[in-house]
Parts: sequence; C-alpha cells; structure tokens
Amino acid sequence: MRKISAYARLLRVPGIGALGVVPVIGALIVGMNDFPTLVIVFIIGALSSIFGFLVNDYVDIELDKLVDDLQKKPLVSGEISRKAALMTAFVLSFSAFFFIALLWYNLPITFYRFVAFVCILLAGFLGTTYDIYGKKIIGSDFLVAISVAFIFLFGALSFAAPTPMVWVVFLLTFENILFMNAIQNGLKDADHDYKMGVKNIAIASGVKVEGNSLVIPWGFKGFGFGLRLFAAALFFVPFFVFNYPYYWWQLGLLGFLVVVFLVIDARFLSMKTFDRSKIRRIIGVQSFLRYSLVPVMLMRINLVAAVLLILIPIVWYIAFTPLLGERMFKPRM
Repeated sequence: MRKISAYARLLRVPGIGALGVVPVIGALIVGMNDFPTLVIVFIIGALSSIFGFLVNDYVDIELDKLVDDLQKKPLVSGEISRKAALMTAFVLSFSAFFFIALLWYNLPITFYRFVAFVCILLAGFLGTTYDIYGKKIIGSDFLVAISVAFIFLFGALSFAAPTPMVWVVFLLTFENILFMNAIQNGLKDADHDYKMGVKNIAIASGVKVEGNSLVIPWGFKGFGFGLRLFAAALFFVPFFVFNYPYYWWQLGLLGFLVVVFLVIDARFLSMKTFDRSKIRRIIGVQSFLRYSLVPVMLMRINLVAAVLLILIPIVWYIAFTPLLGERMFKPRM
C-alpha cells in the first residue's frame, strides 16, 4: 500500500480531475458532446500533464531536497527510484499516443487533426525543454505556458476548425499557466531558488526573502497583476466582441468571480511575510477559482457540461487528497 500511495502522489492523482479537463474544454467548444469520446480526450490530457510533472520532479530532485515541505515527495524520499520514474514517464508517453490512436481510430486524418497531432508533439517538446532547462533560462515559464495551451488546442482541433472562443480560451490557458509558474511559483520558492542558482523572472525582478520578510518589487507586482487584468478582459471578449449568446445571470456570475479572483491575486501580490505553507494554501484556492471561470463562459453552449467541468476537479481533489495523507488545498509542490 505504501508503494501504491507513493506512485499516486508521484502521478498527482488528486489533481488529475483538473489536469484532464484542459483538452476536454477545447472539444466541447467546437461541439463534441459524445461522452465516451470526451473520456478519451480527458485521459489524453491527464497523461500529457502528468508526464510533464513527473519529468519536472525528476529534474528537480536536488532542488526539492532543500525544501522541508518537499521531503516526502516520492523521488526526494527515495520511495520511488529515479529509474522507476523514468520508466513511468515512458509508459505515460506511450499511453498518451495509444489513446490518441484510439481517439482517431477509423477517422480520416484531416488538416486540423494533423495540426492537433503537431500541437501535442510541440506540447511534449516544449514542456520537457522547460523541465530540463527551465531553471537556467529567465522567462522559460513561457515555454510551459504555451505547452499546456497546445494541449488545450489539441482537444479542439481533433474535431473541428477553431472558433473565436477557442482562441480566447487558448490565450486564457496560456495566461493562467504563465501566472502559475512565473508569479505563484516564483513567490512560493523565493526562499531557496537562489541557492541553486535558479534563473527566473521573480529573481531577475528582485523578489527575495529577508528573514521572514518577503520583498516583492513593483515591477513584478505589475507584471503579475497585468496578466490577471488581461485575463479579466478576455473573459468577456466572446460575448461583447464576437457576440456569443449568454444568460444575463451567467455574465453576472462571471463578473462576480472575476472580481473575487482579482482581489485574491492583489492580496497575494501584496504579501509582506514569507510563509510557504500559507502561500501553498492560497495557490490552491486560486487555482480552483481560476479553473472554474472558463466553464462559466461555456454555460450557454452546454450548461450540464459546464457545471460538470466545475465540479469534477473539486470533487476529484476532495475525494483523493485525504486518501494520500495530503492536506487540503496545500499541494506538495
């Protein structure tokens, strides 16, 4: 059981509910509503994302050893060997392509499916490049952001030509991952990244920890909040620029949630005390709130699917997190 638990933590099982829905959203936007097909798309999204996290864990073993909160990560503690992790990564990669073949079985390889396949290849290449060289290149966060955005695009292009809503959500996906990696992780790891010679936007901007004090320069705050304001505007572009249909209560809910996540992000970027445990908790809350916004955008397209997209990641996380001995909304990252 201990080994099973270790692999479940390595594979980010509590987060699979959120990881797998990324390409599913793309498929739903272009009108794919077949449930078995969406399940396969979900599996492909989950496998692709887990592969990226696993490679990142493998590369960051020595860095993670410097952080007390990460001593129980399976590769850091030695519960899972490096060789076993590499074999697992190979299995994940092979499985993803197997399910892609299953998804397109007996279907013609159209131009858009060809581009979708290129997207998933680029996602793997860019994500792996980030995992291996990301700590050595300032701005490498853009690589992982475009990688996940390509996974989303794979879900849409697998079934139809991209619509304006597809491109809007593509940009929202890119923005969200960029904020998570450059801003959230930059602050979360500010106490130890410099010890390993990490080069990232946070350190280059002057973010640092002095005793228990967290110093966040205005330039870094401006970059982070600028990303969120850009996203806040994008959420309404489909309705007021491209005239997508909507419910009035839907726009009201979307507006309310946007204000809430902006307030939380503003407070996050205004922290003056470094408390890694608190930062992890805030990131957990931010992530679930931010992931719920895109499904709200899709409620007029498919209300049932949109509600499920909001509930699945949360219910999945709540169900699996306690089973692995993890604390709620405090991911070990």
